[in-house]
Amino acid sequence: MSAVRAFRRLRPDLSSLRWKIAALAAVTACLVVTAVGVLVHWWTADAIRSRAEGQASDSLISAMDVYRRTGTLVKGAELDPAELPATLRHPDDGDQHTAYDIPVLWAAQRTGGPGSPVLAVNYQMGTELHNLRELDATMVVSSLVALAAAVPLAVYGAGLVARRLRRVSETAGRISAGDLDARTGPTKGRDEVAEIAATVDRMADSLSQLLCTERQFTADVAHELRTPVGGLLAAADLLPAGETEDLLRARVRDLRGLVEDLLEISRLDAGAEQPVRARVPLGAVVSEAVARTGLRTEVTVAETEAAQTVETDPRRLERIVSNLVVNAHRHGGPPVAVTVEGRTVVVRDHGPGFPADLLLHGPRRFQTGATERGTGHGLGLTIVLGQARLLDAELHLENAPDGGAVATLRLPFRPSGPCGTAVSA
Repeated sequence: MSAVRAFRRLRPDLSSLRWKIAALAAVTACLVVTAVGVLVHWWTADAIRSRAEGQASDSLISAMDVYRRTGTLVKGAELDPAELPATLRHPDDGDQHTAYDIPVLWAAQRTGGPGSPVLAVNYQMGTELHNLRELDATMVVSSLVALAAAVPLAVYGAGLVARRLRRVSETAGRISAGDLDARTGPTKGRDEVAEIAATVDRMADSLSQLLCTERQFTADVAHELRTPVGGLLAAADLLPAGETEDLLRARVRDLRGLVEDLLEISRLDAGAEQPVRARVPLGAVVSEAVARTGLRTEVTVAETEAAQTVETDPRRLERIVSNLVVNAHRHGGPPVAVTVEGRTVVVRDHGPGFPADLLLHGPRRFQTGATERGTGHGLGLTIVLGQARLLDAELHLENAPDGGAVATLRLPFRPSGPCGTAVSA
């Protein structure tokens, strides 16, 4: 299995830009080499034919002159030779004619009127054709050598571009995941890749500035509202008992809860919160957090895990569990069940489930995702996500196959050292 994994790591990803550029360079080189080879072969072969025709024509003229003056044949000249191509056996006039019978080129001319014998000479092209074949072989070998040298260079050059693009892609991925401090930084060159990297960094700067402005606005609004809301709550206590007083007190409490949530989110966003960790029994903390909500919820703690202890911040863990339970009752449907097993806490309801937008993008403040999930300001799950990150815990939201929303919280494993102290990773 290790050998298979090593092979997979070494095997090139043919779908990557690097190998696509290398393949394009190799194909282009092959086309250029083929075109040049064909043209050189054609020009050389045409030169051989032209030279052979000239030599044969000159030999025929000399042989014909001697034959007409002396009636004798010079060396190489023949009358009606048996090897003469058929196209030259019956010429209609006294002009010279040539024909190829590779590797021999024939030149022929009738010695007199119709019916007179045909004087023919031949020119052997074997040496020239052999040289042409050697030239073709040399060009093929040279092309393969050049291609073997060009492809690695193309792969290396494409790798440089691909690495720069991958760096930009990794930065964009970190920004998309919420790390607005991620930057590509200075890149070599002034090409399109450098422009893309600079654009991504400028985009991150703009997003970071906008987010900081939003966080500051949220914190300012929460702080400004905290005092008047406290005054409203005190004033509500002075009202005479009755239905109006109960209604007003409930609305003021809701408003105070909203302000406290905004303050908590602003502190989490600013990184001002620090967990105070302790070894606590997970089942007991979860059961107590559920009980404090006052909502009818079934809590199941695995028998083998009843004494399971975890190293975490119990106050923040209670905040997470209570928010998940309240969210399940407010936006889901009964029955709501909480299960504790190992370091995992699962909160499930039997309502319409989480909306697709929330599952895709995660919790976002002031967005409940869908009207069927009920009304709300969308801060509960946002706080849960922020507190989970502070505890280095994993929060996974999904919908059960048979309906209902499922929120799974997995606390990190922190082994105990001597005397029960936690060992930090």
